[in-house]
Amino acid sequence: QQPSQQSIPQQAQFQGAGQPQLQAPQQPQFAGTGAAIPSTTADDVGTFNGGSYRVSHRDTNTILTVQLAIGCPLTAKPGAMIAMSPTVTLKGSMKFSLKKALVGGDMTKSTYTGPGELLLAPASIGDITIIKLGGHEQWSVGKDAFLACTQGIVTEYKSQGIGKAMFSGEGLFVYKISGQGILWCTSFGAIIRKDLQKDEKYIIDNGHLVAWNCKYVLERVASGGILSNLHAGEGLV
Repeated sequence: QQPSQQSIPQQAQFQGAGQPQLQAPQQPQFAGTGAAIPSTTADDVGTFNGGSYRVSHRDTNTILTVQLAIGCPLTAKPGAMIAMSPTVTLKGSMKFSLKKALVGGDMTKSTYTGPGELLLAPASIGDITIIKLGGHEQWSVGKDAFLACTQGIVTEYKSQGIGKAMFSGEGLFVYKISGQGILWCTSFGAIIRKDLQKDEKYIIDNGHLVAWNCKYVLERVASGGILSNLHAGEGLV
């Protein structure tokens, strides 16, 4: 979901003495299936069983604000909390895992329980995206992309194979997310959501996947030998 950001040329006007006014080409229009793509800087708001949320400040440093009802828990990545109401309780837990110790996964988690307000943010400058699970699907999430989830979400740490571990940029182990609820993911930089139709293919440079619920393969797309691939920086996708 995180391909390199495409720059859109701004409209410009040039005018000289005795010369007609010139105008740059129109901005290209991008549209999804049956609807226009909403602004990526607009606040994203919603509700869940036991609370509500708002994703704001997306043009600077994105913040997730959650309102929790009495007794409603929320699980978050350790160190993600930037502020909270004094009525919110925090409980940390640790579960040792050899594979997490080897590859650098989080062995601890923070659970916040309402009532009150909770503010979360990613460790680095980037966006936050919302994934809603209905209990019948499974998502794969990079080990650094997980931010928080509501009650009912199940997170497991599983291997994705040696080949993908070496060249995909996502590491040997990724989170497998299932259950019913809301998942918040983050990344370094903007996040673009791409919905694929049946049998549709889409190329993403390695290291730019945030979360996915479909199969993917690694392919070499640049031509001209190893040297040109290294210069192009697009050898594997």
